[in-house]
Amino acid sequence: MVPSPPPTGTLLVFGLILAALFLFVTERIPNDTTALAVLVALAVLEPWTLITPAEALSGFASPATLTVVAMYMLSEGIQRTGLVGRLGATLGRLTGGDERRLLGATVGTTGLAAGVVNNTPIVAVFIPMITDLADRYGLSPSKLLLPLSYAAMLGGTLTLVGTATNILASDLSRQLLGHPLSMFEFTKLGVVVFLVGAAYLLTVGRWLTPARIDPAADLTETFDLENHLVRLVVRESSPLIGATPDAADDRLAADGHDLDVLQVERDGESFLARTSDRPLLAGDLLTVRTSLQTANRVAGEYGLRHRHRDEVTEDDLSETPHRGTLVEVMIPGESRFVGTRLGASALDERFDTTVLAVRRGDEVTRADLDDVELRGGDTLLLQTTAGAIAYLADRDEVIVTHEPEDPADLDGTVRAEEPGAPLDSRAPVAVTILLTVVAVAALGWLPIVIAALGGVVAMVVTGCLRPADAYDAVSWNVVFLLAGVLPLGLAMQRTGGDALLAGVLVASDAVLPLVGVLALVYVVTALLANLITPVATVALMVPVAVEVAARLGATPLTFLLAVMFAGSTAFLTPVGYQTNLMVYGPGGYRFTDYLRVGGPLQVLVAAVTTTGLTVLWGL
Repeated sequence: MVPSPPPTGTLLVFGLILAALFLFVTERIPNDTTALAVLVALAVLEPWTLITPAEALSGFASPATLTVVAMYMLSEGIQRTGLVGRLGATLGRLTGGDERRLLGATVGTTGLAAGVVNNTPIVAVFIPMITDLADRYGLSPSKLLLPLSYAAMLGGTLTLVGTATNILASDLSRQLLGHPLSMFEFTKLGVVVFLVGAAYLLTVGRWLTPARIDPAADLTETFDLENHLVRLVVRESSPLIGATPDAADDRLAADGHDLDVLQVERDGESFLARTSDRPLLAGDLLTVRTSLQTANRVAGEYGLRHRHRDEVTEDDLSETPHRGTLVEVMIPGESRFVGTRLGASALDERFDTTVLAVRRGDEVTRADLDDVELRGGDTLLLQTTAGAIAYLADRDEVIVTHEPEDPADLDGTVRAEEPGAPLDSRAPVAVTILLTVVAVAALGWLPIVIAALGGVVAMVVTGCLRPADAYDAVSWNVVFLLAGVLPLGLAMQRTGGDALLAGVLVASDAVLPLVGVLALVYVVTALLANLITPVATVALMVPVAVEVAARLGATPLTFLLAVMFAGSTAFLTPVGYQTNLMVYGPGGYRFTDYLRVGGPLQVLVAAVTTTGLTVLWGL
């Protein structure tokens, strides 16, 4: 008998899912925008999707969404006390700069911290801390940053509040099974997964992790700028005499030359070109960013002399406050610069900042920078001022991953994130509030969403967190993504899409034992999470997993937890999990590095999780 084709509504929902998956993978538009587009489509096509406008918007009122918002705010309150950053000094002191011990301390500290504080801000704080320690002890940061991301993911499986996917899975468990996950319900398995993963990272993973960044290189060498930083002397015949550095830049750009004047040296004094209105004089020594070919061409056309033998180093560009400061930064996913061309970013006009190079993974762009469209995870080498970088870092537009040799050149905003920064006097209050939230939720006195929101109120009332800082701390792109994909899972249930997918997985029961089907659910979820966001994957796969369990007479909670763990441990690509993307640029990694280091870890964690679920919760 030929099975009847799926109804129109099911086909339409699958069409929306495929379109969303394509956009998630290709990032033609931001992921949160894709989720909102799906939300709108579900409401507009209500006769087929069976999702009313109110239901399409229900994700914004979901306990999962509100809990994620609250946890971002609570994490910010802890971060602003300096408690997390202070761990850097302790790590350096305890490890003495030994790579193996520093790696162990990084994995252990990150994993445990990520169990009680959302793992994304943990990684954001630890990146500059780890790169600073690596630089101080002559180690390649590449050997530490990828394990940092993996440890944060593994630590996120320890408690309910470790990741947004855990919180989402708990809410879906409440809806589908009438049983929200408690704070420590899956901690026993999370501890096993973390310990096994940590053992791998400290042994096989340490051997497989490459040292992409040369620890002996300064910033100009790291970005391979030796042929893109040159010095030109202004001759007496130069038509640029009398023009300010900015005016000279504009004139050269109008003539089609890709060149930025960085600093001007006159009579033994150097000053930052972006902040100076002094007119150029004959004999001025200009340090510029351009190619050697362009430098020779500009020298001939504008009466300049190219000093071929001069080498420009990091010290030359950040030796004194008058020269500005050379800083390496990473663009976080929620930065307003994401999706913006550098030429339209106004970094030069508004922030007196010149971009010298952009690194995306192990690829470095040094020419035609105005045409580069920034993405989350990009690493930029900037020549800027202390005030500008402090302003951008304070507003989470950038994360400083390498600071000047003398941190006193930066003001308190950036300096407060240094490993040796003093603790805020309100640190004990903030920690007490967070632990109270965890305890109240763990004991079942209040739902996690109410406890977390109450914790935010307490943080603000006690002065641990300003309201403006609380709102700024939230990764709103994650929130809108979560709110947008939740109705898609509901549409799958309404139209029978989850039953159709479950039927495909159930068919594997003919050749696989029940534990094999569980492993297959885990693997499918993990592969999806590595290609699209874990939040979207969990929203789509939890209803399918529960349906598979129902058809096979298995334990639904076991299958739901398999999806949750798989969504929280996406090790294979830099694009699936946000922390992987955050270390991609600062570590100078290649895409294949994630497959080489994360592949064995993915298989190992899949085997451990599947076995643990079977033993602890049963099939």
